Amino acid sequence: MLPFEHIISINKNSKAPVYRQIAVSIINAIRNGTLKAGTDLPGSRELAKMLGVHRRTVIAAYEELGAQDWVLILPKKNVTVSERIPILKPQQWDTGQELTSYENQFALPFRQIETIVSNTEIASASEIFIDDGYPDIRLSAIDILLKTYRFYISRKYSLKNASQDTIQGTPALRKELASYLSETRGLSISADNILITHGAQMSIFLSAQLLLEPQSNVIVGKPNYPNANKAFSETGANIIEVKVDENGIDTEEIESICKKKKISAVYVIPHHHYPTTVTLSVERRMKLLELSDHYSFTIIEDDYDYDYHYNSSPYLPLASGRHQGNVIYIGSFSKIFGPFLRIGFMVAPKNFIEQCTVLRRIIDVRGDSYMQNALAAIIKEGEVARQLKKAKKHYHQRRDFLDHQLKSKLGKYISYTLPPGGMAIWVKVKPEFPIEGLQSNQQLQIKSIDIRENAFRFGFASLNEKELELAVTILEGIFRRIENS
Repeated sequence: MLPFEHIISINKNSKAPVYRQIAVSIINAIRNGTLKAGTDLPGSRELAKMLGVHRRTVIAAYEELGAQDWVLILPKKNVTVSERIPILKPQQWDTGQELTSYENQFALPFRQIETIVSNTEIASASEIFIDDGYPDIRLSAIDILLKTYRFYISRKYSLKNASQDTIQGTPALRKELASYLSETRGLSISADNILITHGAQMSIFLSAQLLLEPQSNVIVGKPNYPNANKAFSETGANIIEVKVDENGIDTEEIESICKKKKISAVYVIPHHHYPTTVTLSVERRMKLLELSDHYSFTIIEDDYDYDYHYNSSPYLPLASGRHQGNVIYIGSFSKIFGPFLRIGFMVAPKNFIEQCTVLRRIIDVRGDSYMQNALAAIIKEGEVARQLKKAKKHYHQRRDFLDHQLKSKLGKYISYTLPPGGMAIWVKVKPEFPIEGLQSNQQLQIKSIDIRENAFRFGFASLNEKELELAVTILEGIFRRIENS
């Protein structure tokens, strides 16, 4: 008799019921030719004894196999493998651990995309995690948002709105967002100019797919947001890097490139450039809009943290200036409520939004209408504005506290320019202290480290003063060990 105690694999730690594990093991043995058509299986008592399980478990497994026509059950006689199973060449039987289907590698040809790997992963044992600029959910209006969300998923409301088409975003959110962006950013738009997306990254990807094609040229800053670069490179476009200095991306260099090559798009983060946090100067803003008009390229404006400015009122977006509809404006609510809230938006002329909506439908047929309407409600009620006012006060204090800590404890190791807004500081480490020394530390983890620039982003908004002080103290200890090594 075949060694059924080895053919049948039971994992007591698996969430799958034991009877189903038995059935699946027998199915696999039939599929690989170990059990042929017409083969008698052990009786339920005998197999139960072999496997050390209750007889009822084996009976349930056989009944499952019978219902799926894998076996033929003759009451009070025997159980046999169905005669309708094709004859398969038996594979070599191996007592070793057999891989489950999805433990195997996918061996057929498929397109492989280079993976963007974060420089560091969050270690559960680390005392402090320095992100690259997230809000503090302890200060956010998440409780109010979720309370409103619970109302919208109530039975009466959800039944009434279950079939609502939300591919472009719910009418309520687009209407409120159009008004909100008009009041806060000076954008003269309607709901038809808005597409709601699952975060800013989806907006960047959709824009890239429609604007770029193989051998197109797109200009980005150096350094730049890596995920944006990846979205552009996936179209086959050529990425041209232009230096970013204390006044933002160099528009003189952009003009020089435009005189030599056809440029399809320029990706820019004018408010707080990622990762350097610098703000694009007024002169360069005007110059970039002029160049866009003269050389007919699109400006993709990523304004991921417009709402946080501390020393004065923020610059209005490029999109609010005079242009021919050639500025694609992108934003997100993740910097207000936290990265878990995947609601972003794109602002563009109506015909471009329509095509983005068509493209989005291919990969994502619906949005979360209940969450979108909940967000629309608290925007209308002024809760988002109140939340921002409270958060800005705390983040301003935290920025200044971190500034003092960095100067007093790390001045000999680093340099930086204090940004007028945003949620992070771009910290440049002096060349004699290689940035690799900050990686793989059990006490502290840093999300955004740039080895090429020997720098990292110090997100301060999500940490309170006690946590910021601890982070800087740990960094001081690391730098001292590097210095003395």
